Amino acid sequence: MNEEKKIATRQSYGEALARLGEENENIVVLDADLSTATKTNIFAKKFPDRFVNVGIAEQNLIGTAAGLAAYGKVPFVSTFAVFAAGRAYDQIRNSVCYPKLNVKICATHAGLTVGEDGATHQMLEDLSLMRTLPNMTVISTSDDTQTRWAIEEASKIEGPVYVRLARLATPVIYDENQKFEIGKMVQLGDGADATVFATGVMVAESLKAQQELKKEGIHIRVIDVHTIKPIDREMIVKCAKETKKIITIEDHSIIGGLGSAICEVLADEYPTKVIRMGMKDKFGKSGKAEQLLKYFAMDSEALIEELKKR
Repeated sequence: MNEEKKIATRQSYGEALARLGEENENIVVLDADLSTATKTNIFAKKFPDRFVNVGIAEQNLIGTAAGLAAYGKVPFVSTFAVFAAGRAYDQIRNSVCYPKLNVKICATHAGLTVGEDGATHQMLEDLSLMRTLPNMTVISTSDDTQTRWAIEEASKIEGPVYVRLARLATPVIYDENQKFEIGKMVQLGDGADATVFATGVMVAESLKAQQELKKEGIHIRVIDVHTIKPIDREMIVKCAKETKKIITIEDHSIIGGLGSAICEVLADEYPTKVIRMGMKDKFGKSGKAEQLLKYFAMDSEALIEELKKR
């Protein structure tokens, strides 16, 4: 992990989208008056005739994208996660997922790490909402390399895709040669003392904890869960069998998100105690992202403390 090189996954998304636009003329991009923040403005400058700003009208954003998909276009739509998954949920459910239309919802500014925008904008329920929808693929990326892969992969999937992106700049974890596959987690390290299942910005926090614990003779494996749905059942059961402790950590509510998804698999296949770290049925607060992660016990220090418990 390169802690000196930090890139926000929303920036990676904007750049990947512009490159993808060169390869596929059917790709169109829609935004709800937030293109500077979501970074779809990079695509808009390059392909102005294939970009639509629908204004502050998120339900129309999804409905328009559904119409374009019905006529053979590949729409990528963006706004903040709180508006994409929240305000437009009915349109995603009934206009995109029910007819299984080829719409890619790339929602930025997800989670507590939105920071100073506060509780109203800190979307902590989107993974829960999106993964319960039939026909929806759900991706939550951890770094620049993975995000660029995810955007290209989303364009190849026939059907709805939700990609969760962050505001916060995070360390680059993977090099250009890293291979990813939809529905297959990435194992980082091979410790037997514990497994930490992490997603999004929490992967970097987990790797920091891994490095510190190694100095004390505690060896953990970090599992990057970039695909929330479909979930990698084989990896979950394998880790439960091979390690002494299972922890999940997410920049999301512990209700319905990554932790719940892991527990569901283990309840079915290999009953195991799981410690879930994330937002514990609360709303967030306004503050700097790093301070909020510490306050709500979601940073590497909190994870280290949890891992040291017997």
